[in-house]
Amino acid sequence: MIFDSHIHTKFSADSQMAAADAISRAGSLNFGVVFTEHFDYGLELNGRKFEFNPAEYMSEYKNLRGEKVRLGVEVGMRKSAREANKNFIAQADFDFVIGSIHLVDDFDIYYPEFYADKDKATAYRKYFQQMAAEIKISDFDALGHIDYICRAAPYDNPEIDYPTFRAEIDEVLKIVVDREKVLELNTRRFDKARAVEELIPVYKKYRKLGGRFVTIGSDAHRVAAVGNYFTRALEFIRELDLKPVTFRERKLEILS
Repeated sequence: MIFDSHIHTKFSADSQMAAADAISRAGSLNFGVVFTEHFDYGLELNGRKFEFNPAEYMSEYKNLRGEKVRLGVEVGMRKSAREANKNFIAQADFDFVIGSIHLVDDFDIYYPEFYADKDKATAYRKYFQQMAAEIKISDFDALGHIDYICRAAPYDNPEIDYPTFRAEIDEVLKIVVDREKVLELNTRRFDKARAVEELIPVYKKYRKLGGRFVTIGSDAHRVAAVGNYFTRALEFIRELDLKPVTFRERKLEILS
């Protein structure tokens, strides 16, 4: 069974999705689900913090947890949140921890203020350099959406552009492999052919460096997005000789 290993429900500040609805949608696709609620210390959206009570989360969802449903967290990695992230993860027996970069120099890269005084080279190098610095020491299982910065970057070509940022991206990939972590293949942008095409050399290099496994995640915040573009994602993985995995009790499970 394939798992959608990146899903946000009502415990995330930017989602109102009910867990039961996500499970029903995944079931119709014959997928399992991993809920990965946002913990991004100090970040808010419309007055709602990207934080949640792990005890409440585990208590409310405990009867859902099982072979087809796992409980995880997506942690926003940055220097100013390191201690908070460590303490948070220790509070619950999560099945899975995604480590992601959503802020650079404590600026939310989803908003234009981060890019205001930067060309693409400056912004993207900062992004990948912070990613490398944080994954060296952070507690996580999979590195989330390596191309997250492309979602909101205002440049004519916002894509990841591996040839230009090869040194920075390779450093990230080497750390992931050396630490025996995995990459996520995030399908949020798989509706864009160019976005998929530009990810190919990144995942090829990951495989060349010794990486073997990827989690697949829709990054769904609404029901209709659960499992989106997984047919193409599975083709992508097979073409690059990678294997889909998920996690249970923070132990890797190879999927078929």
